[in-house]
Amino acid sequence: MYDFSKALVSLEERLNPCILCPRRCGVLRLEGERGVCKVGVEPKIAGYEAHFGEEACLVGHNGSGAVFFSGCNLACVFCQTYEISHKAVGEEISYAALAEIFLSLAEQGVHNINLVSPSHQVYAIVKALEIARREGLSLPVVYNTGGYDSQETLALLEGLVDIYLADFKVWHEDIAARLLKAPDYPEVAREALKEMYRQVGDLVIDKKGLAQRGLLVRHLVLPGGLAGTREILRFLKEEISPRVYLNLMGHYHPAGEAMRYPPLDRPLQKKEFEEAIRWAQEFGFTRLDKTHWALLAFILDN
Repeated sequence: MYDFSKALVSLEERLNPCILCPRRCGVLRLEGERGVCKVGVEPKIAGYEAHFGEEACLVGHNGSGAVFFSGCNLACVFCQTYEISHKAVGEEISYAALAEIFLSLAEQGVHNINLVSPSHQVYAIVKALEIARREGLSLPVVYNTGGYDSQETLALLEGLVDIYLADFKVWHEDIAARLLKAPDYPEVAREALKEMYRQVGDLVIDKKGLAQRGLLVRHLVLPGGLAGTREILRFLKEEISPRVYLNLMGHYHPAGEAMRYPPLDRPLQKKEFEEAIRWAQEFGFTRLDKTHWALLAFILDN
């Protein structure tokens, strides 16, 4: 049984000064100050829906119950939700209102509660989940993150999060500094993935094809090899698991401020994505998500 009271005490301590995420801004969030994420103590969301754009094992027939949190602790220059992440567009609501959103999504028949960009709003999320659990919420919880997560904060989620859906964006520190504005991202992401895997292990999918528990890693292949895809794949095999469930994504297109950062000013080329697939196969990954590959093949061919 997850101990909400104990976790919330520890999380609140990490808000003042704020060390909730690896940015460790040190702002006094309980007193209204805001750091890099631009978000206060209470939840701020950009929207929610039964979402059908995720991996098939999360979407099923009824969709994934996605809640899109405003703000972000990263500053990716190519972000495809720039208004939500960089400008923190959205509505600040109460913990009770967020709990009601979780419950309303469950009533719609979604297969899970999908927390999109949760890293900087963990305290608010845990508060709302405590309320929703008292009201009968029992769906798997998906922590859908960019991978820039504090190990200490993640440890406080053990037993609450069922599925970690984590990006590993880039391998090299200089690239992370330039494109994510977080030079320590590669090291942080490696340690965060290890902690996630320690908690939930390999992804478990039931007979209906729905994910129930485990780690799912996403990696967006970037133009010009900027992401360090081969190094990331080697790390996942050698230090996480050769059975890791992996979604190699080839849908990159310029967004946000990408036009100022060549070669991010162009779409991914088909040969670049095919190279990433070959590497994954060479490393022996057999659990490759192919949900969007048919559509992707069409896009890259045209």
